Amino acid sequence: MKRRDFLSATVGGVGAAVAAQALRGLGWAAEAPRKGGPAPGIEDHALIGDMRTAALVTRGGSIDWLCLPAFDSDACFAALVGNAENGYWTIAPTVPVGGLRRRYRKDTLILETDFATESGTVRLIDFMPPRRDREHSVVCRSLRCIKGSVPMRSEIAPRLAFGRAVPRVLPIDGAMKLFAGPDALYLRGGPNGGFPSLASEFLLSEGAQVSYSLSYGRSYEEIPGAEDIAQAERGTEDFWTRWSSTLHVPELYRDMVTRSLITIKACICEPTGGIVAAPTSSLPETPGGVRNWDYRFCWLRDGALAIRSLIIAGLREEAQAFFEWMLRAIAGDPAQVQIMYGIRGERRLSEVELTWLSGFEGARPVRVGNAAYDQRQLDVYGELAMVLYDASQRFDAHRPEAVRALIGIARHVADVWTQPDRGIWEMRGPERHFTASKVAAWTALDRAIRYVEEHGLNEPVDHLSDVRGMIFDEVCREGFNPDLNTFTQYYGGTGLDASLLFIPLSGFLPPTDARVVGTVEALERELLQDGLLLRFKPEAEVDGLSGEEGVFLACSFWLAAVYQLMGRKDDARRLFDRAASTRNDLGLLAEEYDPKGGRQLGNFPQAFSHFALVSAAFALAEGKPMVHG
Repeated sequence: MKRRDFLSATVGGVGAAVAAQALRGLGWAAEAPRKGGPAPGIEDHALIGDMRTAALVTRGGSIDWLCLPAFDSDACFAALVGNAENGYWTIAPTVPVGGLRRRYRKDTLILETDFATESGTVRLIDFMPPRRDREHSVVCRSLRCIKGSVPMRSEIAPRLAFGRAVPRVLPIDGAMKLFAGPDALYLRGGPNGGFPSLASEFLLSEGAQVSYSLSYGRSYEEIPGAEDIAQAERGTEDFWTRWSSTLHVPELYRDMVTRSLITIKACICEPTGGIVAAPTSSLPETPGGVRNWDYRFCWLRDGALAIRSLIIAGLREEAQAFFEWMLRAIAGDPAQVQIMYGIRGERRLSEVELTWLSGFEGARPVRVGNAAYDQRQLDVYGELAMVLYDASQRFDAHRPEAVRALIGIARHVADVWTQPDRGIWEMRGPERHFTASKVAAWTALDRAIRYVEEHGLNEPVDHLSDVRGMIFDEVCREGFNPDLNTFTQYYGGTGLDASLLFIPLSGFLPPTDARVVGTVEALERELLQDGLLLRFKPEAEVDGLSGEEGVFLACSFWLAAVYQLMGRKDDARRLFDRAASTRNDLGLLAEEYDPKGGRQLGNFPQAFSHFALVSAAFALAEGKPMVHG
């Protein structure tokens, strides 16, 4: 196609500026930065998704993060961890916005953002239809003018291969095909009819509507069919409304827990049952720092919270699917069990740095993959055992492979529990004898022994019982500092760690034990910051990294649960409310929170934080202790 023919096909009479924008999509000029004020914070984002992948949308109507075709694929919009040159899609008024209001439509994952201007008000509706009958994902964006008239602009600049590859643009069958390598995006819709423009400006008057769809496909395959956006919107609302109506949630925290469960559902890879820790990579735990990790994988450590949270909320199907995913992922020799896997159960998650991305607010490096996958962490065995045991208590999981896995894990732990490891937080410093890891080893043996005894299995457990006693004695001797009256992060150390809360939560010691009481008091003195709990105080010689980090939100919910166990119900409610107050305006939580800056930190939204919120909410609302197993 000749250059002037391309312009004629794509611009649709919008003008020279749009022509230039279309040409930039071909790589003939550098991409101009997006207009607007300061860059959005982590908490300024909203989530949309289809249980295969997810996108983040800013308050200003820009999608600045989207990986296609799956959670762990390369991003086609990566401005979140770079800048405008790394891909975005903005739809917003071209005149000053006097007021902005956003919300999810009832109990769904359909995002509605209202922009109020002097001349009128327009509503932007963003969603991703669940992929029931379609092969690949599609993002739908609709504009509806609800009062007056508003001048609008849509500007899309995808950059494939994690914000690096400028796609070629080709009009085809009423769509704009943007492709590079194996990936292709198909843009349809817009105000002009015919082929949509990569950038267009138009006036939207009261009652009028403009819609777009962005579909994914392989560049070498046939173009996916056009989406009926109105029908897709109705279908998406119906899906989420029906799903939400099946939830069993405490009335006291109904809206909060429902939104957390919807967020968790959006983090589930529906074909496999795996749950990503978060749909993002490299959002920093330290502003401008190096604590930037890829969380688009499935951690077994999340399993103990996941199974319980899903089941108590009535989501037995999702709990069963995650249980099945876990059994497939850990199949084989217990000595080869990893702390984390890919969404399909992949074992190799090699970590690389994307040097062309500048990072969120300059936090570098930007990483994909996660080198922690091959760390030795004893806690994973305890978490696995809790999942296997809890599943047997709550739904029919008495399958031979599940029993073999539980017994095999216990026998392996009996052989390796004396080894040092990296701890529950995946420390990148030297291996140590972390106290919580030894407690997890005890838990693995304890749950296997209890399972055998409760179900009358013909399995010898005398040796396992002996080792369980040895671990208990060693933890109480080596992990407890009598001078400080607290358990410590690791043997011989003096530092504290929020993972010590698993001592009462796992049943290792009762919450009223003087040593547990002393540990909780020490955590309150040393790790509470503005009413929220740090997971530990970072030390380079322990975690191998520089810089501070925010409070770890899941840990605050754990402490609330321990308060509940200890009978400190007012303290439990106070801490729960404080932790829950860090949610953004849409009810979403990141991994961490900066009390001084009043901002969220880490990957977003974080399933682990939402699991912890759900479990703690049930414990507080029902007045029941929250002990795993």
